[in-house]
Amino acid sequence: MTGELPESASKSQRTYEWIRERILARDFNPGYRLVLSSIAAELAVSTVPVREAIRRLEAEGLVEFERNVGARVAMVQENEYVEAMQALGVLEGAATVLSLPHLTAEDIATAEAVNDQMRSALQNFDPAVFTRLNEKFHRILYARCPNAYIGTLVDRGWSTMAGLRSSTFSFVPERAPRSVEEHDEILQLLRQNADPTQIEMTVRHHKWRTVEAFREQGH
Repeated sequence: MTGELPESASKSQRTYEWIRERILARDFNPGYRLVLSSIAAELAVSTVPVREAIRRLEAEGLVEFERNVGARVAMVQENEYVEAMQALGVLEGAATVLSLPHLTAEDIATAEAVNDQMRSALQNFDPAVFTRLNEKFHRILYARCPNAYIGTLVDRGWSTMAGLRSSTFSFVPERAPRSVEEHDEILQLLRQNADPTQIEMTVRHHKWRTVEAFREQGH
């Protein structure tokens, strides 16, 4: 059928998605060794699509190669995390502002509903659930960014930090309620059609405050 991926391409894509999902879900923790033959046997494919998938994940920063070890889930050091978060703050602020002309009232309402879910999640706090909702909230606000390059960089930023980011709110749980309040502030600015620079800086510093909280805890 026209438009279908060749079998080899579909196997590579399926393998990529399978590995990536397990990294983001932390079934494969930072440092976990990715044995090509084992993954190939698990998915009933040759090592070729596994190797292609791992190359893609390496480009995204989720996988790294270590001499005499091979491919493993990338380790995220504190300095790397801080620098990645700072960069993501800049990129996401820009992506959100570029999305402004294309954001709809429905988009904003959807983001507000997600933030309300985050507020409710504070009662029986689960850091992993809270983080997934947090990412969903931000993706809604920058998803309409017309600059595909910037959008891709933001997506990669979220993916690169997924391993450590999923546990950030475990390290600094007191940051969670403040994060929800800052989301309210961002939504208010969007509804008021505030100055784009103000919106960009608010989104940027929202990310950077999480970094500050992380540092203050001595992680």
